[in-house]
Amino acid sequence: MISIKRRPRGNNPVTMNSINPQVQQVHSNSHDEEDYNLRDTNPQLGERWPNGGNYNGRGWMSGGERSTSTYDLVEQMFYLYVRVVKAKNLSLNTLTSTCDPYVEVRLGNYKGRTKHIDKRSNPEWNQVYAFSKDQIQSSVLEVIVKDKEMVGRDDYIGRVVFDLNEVPTRVPPDSPLAPQWYRLEDRRGEGRVKGDIMLAVWNGTQADEAFSDAWHSDAATVYGEGVFNIRSKVYVSPKLWYLRVNVIEAQDVISNDRNRVPEVFIKAQMGSQVLRTKVCPTRSTTTIWNEDLVFVAAEPFEEQLTITVEDRVHGSKDEVLGKIMLPLTLFDKRLDHRPVHSRWFNLEKYGFGMMEGDRRNEVKFSSRIHMRICLEGGYHVLDESTLYASDHRPTARQLWKQPIGMLEVGILGAQKLLPMKMNNSRGSTDSYCVAKYGQKWIRTRTILDTFSPKWNEQYTWEVYDPCTVITLGVFDNCHLGGGGEKGPSGSSNPARDSRIGKVRIRLSTLEANRIYTNSYPLLVLHQHGVKKTGELQLAIRFTTLSLANMVYIYGQPLLPKMHYLSPFTVNQVENLRYQAMNIVAMRLGRAEPPLRKEVVEYMLDVDSHMWSMRRSKANFFRIMSLFSSVITMGKWFNQVCNWKNPVTSVLVHVLFLILILYPELILPTLFLYMFLIGLWNYRFRPKNPTHMDTKLSWAEGVNPDELDEEFDTFPSSKPHDVVRMRYDRLRSVAGRIQTVVGDIATQGERFRSLLSWRDTRATSLFIVFSLCSAVILYATPPKVVALATGLYFLRHPKFRSKMPSVPSNFFKRLPAQTDSML
Repeated sequence: MISIKRRPRGNNPVTMNSINPQVQQVHSNSHDEEDYNLRDTNPQLGERWPNGGNYNGRGWMSGGERSTSTYDLVEQMFYLYVRVVKAKNLSLNTLTSTCDPYVEVRLGNYKGRTKHIDKRSNPEWNQVYAFSKDQIQSSVLEVIVKDKEMVGRDDYIGRVVFDLNEVPTRVPPDSPLAPQWYRLEDRRGEGRVKGDIMLAVWNGTQADEAFSDAWHSDAATVYGEGVFNIRSKVYVSPKLWYLRVNVIEAQDVISNDRNRVPEVFIKAQMGSQVLRTKVCPTRSTTTIWNEDLVFVAAEPFEEQLTITVEDRVHGSKDEVLGKIMLPLTLFDKRLDHRPVHSRWFNLEKYGFGMMEGDRRNEVKFSSRIHMRICLEGGYHVLDESTLYASDHRPTARQLWKQPIGMLEVGILGAQKLLPMKMNNSRGSTDSYCVAKYGQKWIRTRTILDTFSPKWNEQYTWEVYDPCTVITLGVFDNCHLGGGGEKGPSGSSNPARDSRIGKVRIRLSTLEANRIYTNSYPLLVLHQHGVKKTGELQLAIRFTTLSLANMVYIYGQPLLPKMHYLSPFTVNQVENLRYQAMNIVAMRLGRAEPPLRKEVVEYMLDVDSHMWSMRRSKANFFRIMSLFSSVITMGKWFNQVCNWKNPVTSVLVHVLFLILILYPELILPTLFLYMFLIGLWNYRFRPKNPTHMDTKLSWAEGVNPDELDEEFDTFPSSKPHDVVRMRYDRLRSVAGRIQTVVGDIATQGERFRSLLSWRDTRATSLFIVFSLCSAVILYATPPKVVALATGLYFLRHPKFRSKMPSVPSNFFKRLPAQTDSML
C-alpha cells in the first residue's frame, strides 16, 4: 500500500456539529454582508498547451497553442506523473540473502512510497504518483529503491534521477507513455549498481487516464485506509425492480387449536421489508384475499421472498401455520399491464411438533397458497423525491427510448468554505463534491485542508427527459485516518461526513448548447438559522441531439405508462421510495471508496416528507403568490367598475362592445394577448439557472424554536414540556386551517341546498326564478343578455349601492350542515 507523507495530521477530527462557537464564528463578521445570489464567473476553460509550456520554458509541444474539447468545461491543471512498474535483479541483503524492496518517489518536500514486497528481487508495483505543478519546488525527481529492514534503517539499493526539463509531455488521446528500464545508480550518482527499475515519467493534465487512480501530492497527509476515501469515482445505482405479490387465496389452512376457526392473514418479508394482508373475513379453511403486496428488489437478487401464513390468536399473539421461501429468480418479469400466470405453492409443514422436533405431532397435510408474483419492469422505481426526479425511465432497458441530449458538467471548485472541523486547534475542511443524475453518481477527489478547493473534473450524462433535475452536494470528508475515526468530541459513534451545501439545477431551464459558468451559493439550514457555507463553481452545458425529439417529449407522459394503467397509492409511493433509498444507500456504501449513507440520504432528500412549520409557511405563501395575479386582476377590474381612471373604463367599454358584436373574436383575442405577453416577457427571461432561494424557503426570518422542531428526531427526543408546547402550537394552526376548510364546505353545502328543499321557501323562490330566467333567456338574443350583464357590472359608481346585492343576500341565508355538527 502506498503512503505519502508530508506533515502529521490529527487523528480525531471534530465535526462542525459539535464545534463550539469559535469555529462557527470564523467569517462571522462577513456573514451578514454576504448575499445568497448566483454570481457569474469567467474561468479559463479548455485545455491550453502554450508555447514553451514546460516548467522552465522549453517547449512541451510544437505547433503553437492547441485546444481540445475533451475537458473543455474545466480549467486545465498540470501534473507530473510517475508510474513505478517493476524492478529486476535487485541486490540481496548480505546477512539475510533476501530482499524486501519498496520505492520512494521524491520531489522536493514530497515523498511517495510504494508498499514493500517480501523476499522478491524482481518485484512488481504498478503504482502511479501525481505531483501538482503548483506545488513543485524542485527541478529534480528522485526514484529510490530501498530494502525494508525489521530493525534499524532500511538499506539503500539504488536510485534514478530525472531532470524535469527533459520530461516529455503526453496529451490525450495519445497512447500512454511506454515505461522504460533504467539502471540504478549509487547514492552519489557516481556509478552503477546491480538492479534495474521500469519507470514512466511524463507531464500531463487531469485528463490523463492515470489521474483518478494516482496518489496525489496534495493528499500527502492521508494514511492507512484513508487513501481509498479521497479518490474520485463514478458509481452506478443498483437496478431496482418492483416485486408485486398478488395473494389470491389459501387452502387447507388449519389452526394449531383444532377447536377454533383460524383468523388467517399473510405476511410477506424480503430483507427488512415486511408487509401483511388483512385478516380474511371468512372463517374457513379456504381463505380469499386478492391483495397486492409490493416490494423493492435490487439486482443482483441476493434476498429471498418469505411467505408465512399466520393465525391471529389474539391482539398480541400470532401463530405461524405455514411458510415458504422463494428465490426472486423464480419469478417472471412483466413489461406491460398483461397479467402473468398465477401459481400454487405448497407451504412447508409448520406446527409446534415441527418446532419442538416431535415428529409424532407433525401436521399430516400440506397447506398451499395461490399467488401471482412478478417483477415489474414497466415502472420507474422512485428513489428520490418526485419534485427533484433526475430520471423517469422504466426498469426494463428494452422499454427505454433514445437519449435526446447530453449533459456535461465541469466541477471547477469551491470558494469561501467555512471550517467544518477542528484539527490541531484550528479550523479545517477536507471537501469533495458529489453529483447525481439518473442512475449515475460521481464523486470528485477530496482536496485536503483548504477553503478554496480546485477539483476541475468534468463528467457527462445522457439525457432522456429535459424535465429532470441534477443534484450536486459538497461534503467534508471525515474518513481520512484509516477507518478508525471517532465521532464528535471523541465519542464512540462513527464519524459522519458533514454537509456543506447542495445545488439543484433543472435541465429544462437551460438553453441548449450554451455554457453556463456560475458560482452557486452553498446554503445549509441549521438549528440557529440559514448559513452560507461557501460557493460552488460550475460550468454546465446541455446539448440537444434533435429538436424534433425535444418537442415530441414535451407531449409525452412524465412517467412510464404502467404508472397510469395500474397506479400506486400515495402511501405506497412514499413507502416504496423510502425502501428504494435504503437499498441504494446500502449498495453504494459497499463500494470502494464507499458513498456513505449520510451522503446518499442528503442527496435523495430523505426527510422531505417530515413536518416543518417553516416549509408549511413557505408553501402557503407559494399558494398565495399563485393567486396574486388573479387578485391583481380583480383589483384592476374593480377600479374599472368604479371609474378610478375614466379613460381606461371607456376603453374597456369599447372593447367589451366589440367582443359582444363579434363574439368569434373572443378566443383569438385571448390567445393573441397571451402570445404578445410572452414576447414581451422574453426581454426579462432569466439569464441564469435557478438556485436556492432563502426568502422563498422562509429561512431568513424563521423562529428558532420552529427550526429546533424541524431538526428534532422522529419520534421526538425533546422534554415533555417542549413537546406539549409544540403540540399546542400545532393545534392552534390546525384550528385555523379547520375553520377555513369548514367555511369552504359551508359555501358548497349552501349551493347544494338550492334544490334540496331543506329550506322550502328558499327552494321555491329559486325554482320560480329559474323558470322565469329560462323564459327570458329563450326569448332574448344571447348578445343582448351578455351586453346587459356586462354593462350592469361596469356601471358607474353613481348607480351603485354600498349594500350587498340581492343574490348575495339570498345565498348567505341558505342553510348548511353546520347545524347538525356536534
